[in-house]
Amino acid sequence: MFHDLDATLKNLLADPAAPAQLLAIDVNFETPDKNFTLPAPHSAVNLFLYEVKENRELRDPQPIATRVGNADIRRRPPVRVDCSYLVTVWTEGLPAGSKISTEHMLLGQAFFWLNRFAVIPSAYLSGGMVGQPFPPPTLIAQWDGAKNNGEWWNALGISPRPYFTVVVTIALDNGRQIADGPPVVTKELRFKQLVDDGQGGVTPSVNSEVIFEIAGVVRRAADQSVIANAQVAIAGTAQVSTTDADGQFRLSGLKLGTYTLRTTVNAVARNFPNVIVPATVLNAYDINWL
Repeated sequence: MFHDLDATLKNLLADPAAPAQLLAIDVNFETPDKNFTLPAPHSAVNLFLYEVKENRELRDPQPIATRVGNADIRRRPPVRVDCSYLVTVWTEGLPAGSKISTEHMLLGQAFFWLNRFAVIPSAYLSGGMVGQPFPPPTLIAQWDGAKNNGEWWNALGISPRPYFTVVVTIALDNGRQIADGPPVVTKELRFKQLVDDGQGGVTPSVNSEVIFEIAGVVRRAADQSVIANAQVAIAGTAQVSTTDADGQFRLSGLKLGTYTLRTTVNAVARNFPNVIVPATVLNAYDINWL
């Protein structure tokens, strides 16, 4: 992903609308340490990726739930990551009197060009950057008081140079998914009758009634694809349910017992007997249609 971000920034700097002097020089991402050199005569703008860290302000703690078939799949939201670049300009083979002014001119052009983009437009995105869930925002030349700038140059082994920073926030998805499993297929409701206690109040009676709701999915046995608009009824009753786009149905108001599910697909009906309420196994009410 980080190499795709490099390519994206290179696309941004190669836009034909960018300043002509900026388009005439190279863009590289090497570490600008004491061993960094350019062939003469040559000029280049260098973007050194020096830090990658999570943007905690943009952290989303809520998992993303997606329905796949008859199960819910959860995944962690993409991590928002700040990628920080140190931008410098280098020239070789120029006369001593024009070297510094040329570098400053090119650095200024790079600064003003990149500063035009509060977010990176999709047209510049490359490789894995394509399809980012959020347009990647940029921050140009933002001061970070927690850093000692002198430490950079000491670590790189070179004299201090004029520079600015570019921070691009990208989204990284680790792709990990957790299956929550199929939904609950039986719901139990308990009812108790209230009786007068003779003292102006009521108390629950010892008699109670248990009512169940069942749910399932109608699928084709050949390929397990779901069947929408199928009718599922309790044989011998008026209770009927029509499957939705996911092949799901629900039937309510059932007492403990054994039933026959009468299923109709495209005007063809079949009986599925010996359906026990409540279920003793998971997905007991799913129907495989031959």
